[in-house]
Amino acid sequence: MSRVLITRLPHGEGLPLPARQTPGAAGYDLSSAEAAELAPFERRLFATGFAIALPEGWECQLRPRSGLALRHGVTLPNTPATIDSDYRGELKVALVNLGAEPFLVERGTRIAQMVFARVEAPALVCVEALPPSTRGTGGFGSTGR
Repeated sequence: MSRVLITRLPHGEGLPLPARQTPGAAGYDLSSAEAAELAPFERRLFATGFAIALPEGWECQLRPRSGLALRHGVTLPNTPATIDSDYRGELKVALVNLGAEPFLVERGTRIAQMVFARVEAPALVCVEALPPSTRGTGGFGSTGR
């Protein structure tokens, strides 16, 4: 994939395009198009002022920004959020404040990052039994510490 089409919506005027902050960064920082205070333990959807068109076979994952999570407890409740290749609506970011203090999101605050990834669509094959493995049916915590 070499191109993702992006359009700026009217309320996104003046906001920077999502961008990587360093050449080695995997994520493109995405800013809020609106201002609001996020109370402790409050969840809210924030508009970004942008919409994208991904090539078929790709997804855009929305992920938390590590600095917001560490310093303020602000993260995404559904991380990673998936933007499908056939979605053409506005990119919106669900944020939750897990911190003890209110967090002010100002217009232009970088609130999430976008990471692009290939998506496979394998055929599901229903069988009577699955082949055995070393792990078997051991689940959460079954491989030790």
